[in-house]
Amino acid sequence: MDTAVVIGVGPLAGLGGALCQRFAAMGLHVFAAGRTQAQVDNVAQSIRAAGGEATGVVADATDEASVAALFDAAGDGLAVAIYNAGNNQPGRVIDMDAEYFESAWRVCCFGGFLFGREAVRRFLPKGGTLLFTGASASMRGRANFGAFSAAKGGLRNLAQAMAKEYGPEGVHVGHVVVDGAIGGEKIMQGFPQYAEKLGEQGMISLEGIADGFAYLYNQPRRAWTFEIDVRTSVERW
Repeated sequence: MDTAVVIGVGPLAGLGGALCQRFAAMGLHVFAAGRTQAQVDNVAQSIRAAGGEATGVVADATDEASVAALFDAAGDGLAVAIYNAGNNQPGRVIDMDAEYFESAWRVCCFGGFLFGREAVRRFLPKGGTLLFTGASASMRGRANFGAFSAAKGGLRNLAQAMAKEYGPEGVHVGHVVVDGAIGGEKIMQGFPQYAEKLGEQGMISLEGIADGFAYLYNQPRRAWTFEIDVRTSVERW
């Protein structure tokens, strides 16, 4: 059975959870990885209850041994790997200490390197699909988001370099720019007033983002796309 590895899995009603559910529905055994045992178990149990195959794994995206162990658990049938880990850390540059800036880079960019490297090592020589979750900050710097912009921009450049480096060897590397607020549990529960201000039409649907990832995964080798962007119809860009 082909397997999918998704790291950066939090609540069921989050992007990581939605990606796990989508690829399980497509017939893959999903390894849902995140920092919290209860959350990854909840996602995995939900998939199994719907008739799919899933395993919850606690993993640290910034720890080399932890990432390697995650891929070892997924086995030889790896078909798709998705790096969804991130930490939107705002703040003025002059107010940041070094550890704060570095932590944004470690999760968004360094973790992407560890994950991407281990995925490609297992894809070769048969091929596979490696996808990264991007953000508005992947494309442009923004005041008060210097650390996040630097980290996400670095991840995008890494993904593009890997796409060019390993595409000829059958590895499809893609990057999905999520341009705007996601209509999931994080914003609904953590920032309810902001969610209310945006309204349903102002938040990107989880299902719509998952559609983008599935689209990239299903592309034939003679028509690969590196990057897609998703946003609501009312997003100003």
